[in-house]
Amino acid sequence: MSQEATAVAVLYRDVSSYTEPSRSQLQKQLREYVVQIIYQAWPLQRRGKIPSADVKMMDTFQATLNSFEPLTEGQKVLHAEAMHDYDRLVLAHGLRLEAVQVRLPNILWFIIITGALISLSSSFFFRVEDVWLQGMQVSLLAAFIGMAIFLIFAFDRPFRDELGLRPDSYQLIYDQLMKP
Repeated sequence: MSQEATAVAVLYRDVSSYTEPSRSQLQKQLREYVVQIIYQAWPLQRRGKIPSADVKMMDTFQATLNSFEPLTEGQKVLHAEAMHDYDRLVLAHGLRLEAVQVRLPNILWFIIITGALISLSSSFFFRVEDVWLQGMQVSLLAAFIGMAIFLIFAFDRPFRDELGLRPDSYQLIYDQLMKP
């Protein structure tokens, strides 16, 4: 997700060299886009919903960016770079939205759970004279497998719950680069 935040920052710096009134307009639209991601899109993503407002904001930004008419060779080079950076932003944006509903397929969960059960069951075939020691080994193996499954489950949905991704990279870009 930091790819999108980085793309926004690069684009913000690109449009900072535009002439007025395009510069102010484009910078304002990028600031609003970042604020919208932090305070509106991210809470929706945490609930597993794909936000739609940022797509409209990107369309508006693109229309404003396309309306800029470079007059000098330097402006033409800068505008071409800004268009390239906007394309990178669109790509990163799409990846973020795609990640909202990404999850492991059920067959993988079946394999993980079945593998865990097979591993635990097979540990009883290794005979240890001390029953307490064997119980301890099986318990430790079960704890390790349980933690591994918990981590897989926690990271299966990248935006969900406390372990989910947070909009820190967007907040950092806003605070250090965009804050008026």
